[in-house]
Amino acid sequence: MTSATDPLPLPATVRLIATDLDGTLLRDDKSVSERTIAALAAAEDAGIEVFFVTGRPARWMDVVSDHVHGHGLAICANGAAVVDLHAGGELLEVRPLDRAIALDVVQRLRDSAPGTSFAVETATGIHYEPEYPPFHLDPAATVAPVEKLLHEDEPGSAAPVLKLLARHGELTPDGFLTLARTAAGDLATITRSSPSALLEVSGPGVSKASTLALCCAERGISSDEVVAFGDMPNDVEMLTWAGTSFAMGNAHPDVIAAASGRTVANNEDGVAVVIERILAASGARPQS
Repeated sequence: MTSATDPLPLPATVRLIATDLDGTLLRDDKSVSERTIAALAAAEDAGIEVFFVTGRPARWMDVVSDHVHGHGLAICANGAAVVDLHAGGELLEVRPLDRAIALDVVQRLRDSAPGTSFAVETATGIHYEPEYPPFHLDPAATVAPVEKLLHEDEPGSAAPVLKLLARHGELTPDGFLTLARTAAGDLATITRSSPSALLEVSGPGVSKASTLALCCAERGISSDEVVAFGDMPNDVEMLTWAGTSFAMGNAHPDVIAAASGRTVANNEDGVAVVIERILAASGARPQS
């Protein structure tokens, strides 16, 4: 593992940059710095595609929608959706969580972690149980027991489920993740990106890494030509898959262990620091 002050050798050819958003590209105030905006634009000008790969749903992508260039694509909901931000977040591909599997996960987590509350993220919005902290950004959300929200005959059940969210008020975040993977990891992909005990459950095999790999295969881009950035456990698979990867200076220990290198923190423009190195090596420069 190299450190932020010990530069990691970059691949001879970089064709795609894949970056997480919260805690990675975004500063803590959810802004994108002018330095980062310039680096992203210069990368695209140099022929390097930039993919935002996030746990966020498409409707929360306004923070970066102005900074997506030619292709307009982003990977959302931890790989469950590929969206076109140039078309207002139109869903181009969905890798859903089967409702029956989600119900099985709910039952196992209720048995192993009493007190867990749930929310269901669908392609059209979020819905949650009365005990789940309300989403003030989604005033039209349905509030009901999760069994009702996931029932095949309920209104709106035609919308694909992108993620099941599970929250516990007493367990530690990592402890809850370990418990959930032990209880239900054979049914679905379970990860986390929040500082609280909030888990994100996707369909089996669905992750940032697997969807990014599909998008790269469509473009004839190999993992060795990808540079990836992240800070939380939901980034681990992506950082492991990419030929070159950087944990942020503020990253979770599991992310630091998985990445091939480390950059400075999100508030210090860690993604831009590395992009500038890539461009300098290729002879390109960010626009001032």
